[in-house]
Amino acid sequence: MAVGTRPSLRGTKAKGLRRGGFSQIYPEPRRARERARQAAQGLCGLFGEGEFRLFSAPGRTELGGNHTDHNQGLGLAAAVGADILAAARPVDEPVVRLHSKGYYTDVIDLTDLSPREGERCHSASLIRGIAAGLRSAGFCIGGFDAFTVSDVPRGAGVSSSAAFEVLTASIFNGLYNGGEIGPLTIARIAQEAENRYFGKPCGLLDPFACSAGGCVALDFQKPADPLVCRLPVRFEEWGICLCVVNTGGRHTDFTAEFAECRQEMEAVARLLGGETLRDVPRERFEEAIPALRRSAGDRAVLRALHFYEENERVEKQCAALQSGDAGAFLRQVTASGRSSQNLLQNVSIPGMPREQGIALALALTERELGDEGAWRVHGGGFAGTIQAYVPKARLASYREVMERVFGPSCLHVLSVREAGGAELVEE
Repeated sequence: MAVGTRPSLRGTKAKGLRRGGFSQIYPEPRRARERARQAAQGLCGLFGEGEFRLFSAPGRTELGGNHTDHNQGLGLAAAVGADILAAARPVDEPVVRLHSKGYYTDVIDLTDLSPREGERCHSASLIRGIAAGLRSAGFCIGGFDAFTVSDVPRGAGVSSSAAFEVLTASIFNGLYNGGEIGPLTIARIAQEAENRYFGKPCGLLDPFACSAGGCVALDFQKPADPLVCRLPVRFEEWGICLCVVNTGGRHTDFTAEFAECRQEMEAVARLLGGETLRDVPRERFEEAIPALRRSAGDRAVLRALHFYEENERVEKQCAALQSGDAGAFLRQVTASGRSSQNLLQNVSIPGMPREQGIALALALTERELGDEGAWRVHGGGFAGTIQAYVPKARLASYREVMERVFGPSCLHVLSVREAGGAELVEE
């Protein structure tokens, strides 16, 4: 596919942990320095005085390729300005003590890195999984104390879990491996930690976007070694604000519903002789639809159709970013949103008809923006957030509409961050 023919990140400067000053990483270095001060004070107050180092990992936003990466499709994502920042120092004993401001301290014994059922769906499982993955891959691990300060908004769909995974890996990378571990390796280890230790069947797109930084398109035909293309981001040039809107709703674990999207696509693939839909030519799928309805069910057929069409949309989005065609890009965004709602069916919660926050937000956004913007479900779906591309002149009125329905501070304006996982140094 077209994404796979473009230049790869392999062989570029993205080989290891980026090291840079505050003004190189942040558009507002003064605010970042204040957060770094909070992290340093927290570390010293909780774990004692002493030297420390600073690490950062950004959240991410999915720009295209909704539920395609797990079936070896195409994805498009970008790191965002909101990040998790940590002050950390190595310790002699094989123990990680990581405190997240406003939450609690995770304590991980590095001599026992087997998965623990009681840690599933908790941050401790991710630390343990990252450490296990690094050791298994032949890298060095060791104990450390860390205090983190996050401005990645929880519930806003910008993948605070992937940011946390990449931050943890970046600390191990910087303290014990000379920063030599590359972003793709970190992303693979993060994915394994979330799949096997945390218990969520996520793909590689989220951790790679957080690890590599910038706007990246990935072709997952070879999942362990995807083809990667870095793309320009032109939203500022186009006068567009990239926003996510948190619709709230039930804070239930939708891992099962998320997993069903993958499972049903793979069920269709197996009926046609493949392991994933990427193994099955679209023409063979189209011819088999009558039989697939009987054997896999209509929803599985619809979700498979979404997969094929969504891959084509990612290619068109990449071409539009390369050429600077705002209209073409935005049309594909809205087409992706309609496909997720009608074919993939991850906009509402099965069995909960009273809770339709995402569908309501999409409808209100279309009514408010008309032909001037674009909108889609963001990330895994079912509940949570939508993504909207809002003309700057319409941002205030759009925010007013969203906040009146979904509450104050539901809307977040995102910037794209070029740096992925990084160590902060004095300039």
